[in-house]
Amino acid sequence: MSETLVIGLVSISDRASTGVYEDKGLPALEEWFARTLTTPWRAEKRLIPDDQATIEATLIELCDVAGCHLVLTTGGTGPAPRDVTPEATLAVAHKVMPGFGEQMRQIGLAFVPTAILSRQVGVIRGKSLILNLPGQPKSIRETLEGVRNDDGSVRVPGIFAAVPYCIDLIGGPYAETNDAVVKAFRPKSAQRPAG
Repeated sequence: MSETLVIGLVSISDRASTGVYEDKGLPALEEWFARTLTTPWRAEKRLIPDDQATIEATLIELCDVAGCHLVLTTGGTGPAPRDVTPEATLAVAHKVMPGFGEQMRQIGLAFVPTAILSRQVGVIRGKSLILNLPGQPKSIRETLEGVRNDDGSVRVPGIFAAVPYCIDLIGGPYAETNDAVVKAFRPKSAQRPAG
């Protein structure tokens, strides 16, 4: 019996949260997880403004109350004055996981030189992994899946390949993926038989 993976999806946008335009981040993430995860999961969705106190409160609620094993944010990671998602994420963190931010920028640099302006971070709060993703659906997909060569082989690994094992290590459920989208990597000693 496998436990359900609970994923917090947080879209951070002043304009989308007030209805000025339609949020595209949450639907893109839900669609991606529907294609990617082969084990049970459910989403806790939030659409909030670029306000540090609100972001912090939302992340704490998703981790500590809703029991999310994974929380993904979209938006608010650039250098503009209203971009405070990384500050809010670091403020609620128990451990910083710098490899996630480093790899997200590496992936982005395969597409645009302005990827170095991104301040995305990855952290752990209790038994939850929190990751800041880009705001655009295409960039979200590239960040999670990585960059492929024309023959389909992976040129720059996406961050999600490491996420299921990280969730294992912090006490979450065993999540499995559709290898055609992204292959979850685990050391042999941490792999379970299929089925």
